Amino acid sequence: MAGTHISPTRMQLKREKARLVTATRGHKLLKDKNDELMKQFLEIVRENMKLRIAVEKKVEALHRSFTAASAAMSPEGLDQALMLPRQSVTLEMTEKNIMSVHVPVYSFHTRLAEDGGILPYGFANTPSELDDSVREAGDLLSDLLELAAKEKAASLLAAEIEKTRRRVNALEHVLIPQTKENIKIISMKLAENDRANTTRLMKIKDMVLNQAHNYE
Repeated sequence: MAGTHISPTRMQLKREKARLVTATRGHKLLKDKNDELMKQFLEIVRENMKLRIAVEKKVEALHRSFTAASAAMSPEGLDQALMLPRQSVTLEMTEKNIMSVHVPVYSFHTRLAEDGGILPYGFANTPSELDDSVREAGDLLSDLLELAAKEKAASLLAAEIEKTRRRVNALEHVLIPQTKENIKIISMKLAENDRANTTRLMKIKDMVLNQAHNYE
């Protein structure tokens, strides 16, 4: 309970007032941070939805091309055609700071074969749909990485928003009201002590005056 274990002294009153100032300032800063996090989060979610729709369309197109290629080739021939890739991929991850939240940024670099071709097979025994599916798969990689980065960023921002909101609520509904109540209790006790001291001083004054009058 507020005020139960505090000393009703002027020094403690000063500490509680300083604590209230700090808590109020911290509450405002955290609330502003939470508002900005929400703004960034909603922007990333909107971008993520648009990108997801685009990726799903590309995946559907890739699936159609690969299904057509699979229908025109035997499983053994398809496995043999795709057995040895003509390019290698190197994935790199860096970080971007959004309101003290470190979100990932993915990038990749491809290294082609010496002749510069990306198709790992000849054209004699393979359909054109297989060519389309291989190219579409290569084009899809950058979008998939961007989508993964945005979804991870949204997840990290959501966790930070929840943590910041809990801190804001703790300050707003617990610490600040408790500190105000402590200040009220200490102020009332100090005022009561002042009135008691004033009453004692007045009684002492009356006693001194009475003694002085009787003495005379």
